[in-house]
Amino acid sequence: MARIPVIRKKEDLPAESQAAYEAIVGTRGEIQGPFTLLLHSPQIAERAAHLGAYLRFESPIDPKAATLAILTVGRELDCEHIWSVHSGHARKFGVTEEAIRAIRAGDASSGLTPEEAQIVGYVEALLRSHRVTEGTFRAMLQRFGVKGLVELTATIGYFCMLACTLNAFELKPPPDSDQLGSGG
Repeated sequence: MARIPVIRKKEDLPAESQAAYEAIVGTRGEIQGPFTLLLHSPQIAERAAHLGAYLRFESPIDPKAATLAILTVGRELDCEHIWSVHSGHARKFGVTEEAIRAIRAGDASSGLTPEEAQIVGYVEALLRSHRVTEGTFRAMLQRFGVKGLVELTATIGYFCMLACTLNAFELKPPPDSDQLGSGG
């Protein structure tokens, strides 16, 4: 149970806030996860959903790379909900079980290809020391280009915001989902 009421139906909102609900449903098909909380501020929910729809569904970043970054955010911020949702996406986008286990364990040195380890290391550096070394930055810039690196970094920041929301209000993932602490 979340610390605040979750909003799952349009009728849970006042009439003047229902357009935000409809906009989110329009991009996602339903209200779930952090949006059940963010809808307490419909303006934030709608704007976050707009950014998230671009980052998740329209960005030219390879979905596997983006999902590796998202899983690492979930691990670094101990966000069970992000982990449970995005570990399934990771499998769909071709992330191996070995890589998922390595990220879950916080061990980028084993189980990851060099390309995967590069993304995981970038996220870890940003979230642990709030900076990346010049070498890491240059390698990521060469790999993703300016636009791609901006989009990957924005994806990391977006999921940090969602993780803070999910963690602060203690929205738990479904009990039958892949739990961060369960090992699989």
